[in-house]
Amino acid sequence: MPPKKAAAAPSKDKAPKAKAGGKAKKKKWSKGKSRDKLNNAPLFDKATYAKLFEEVPKYKLITPSIVSERLKVRGSLARFGLKDLHEKGLIKLVDKHGSQIIYTRNSTTEAAAEE
Repeated sequence: MPPKKAAAAPSKDKAPKAKAGGKAKKKKWSKGKSRDKLNNAPLFDKATYAKLFEEVPKYKLITPSIVSERLKVRGSLARFGLKDLHEKGLIKLVDKHGSQIIYTRNSTTEAAAEE
């Protein structure tokens, strides 16, 4: 007897529809987001130290993180530089709370510079 072709065809039509949901590819896990490593200087060189005294007192908002990012120095070095500027009267302390220190430009030096 020859094989039955008519009976086999309907079973093939139903099988792919039933299996369609299970054929999806497995989700591949990402490696995670990677950040570029900051290559900030551990010590002040003469150019950066001069830039600290020239540019930083002109910023409206001065924090160690802002100084660290703009001058490409480490955070501890930025804190040291800001203490130095504050002691010399070039910047004014606004608030010191925990590890966050906020300074602003000194308005007395600006008035003297304009005159």
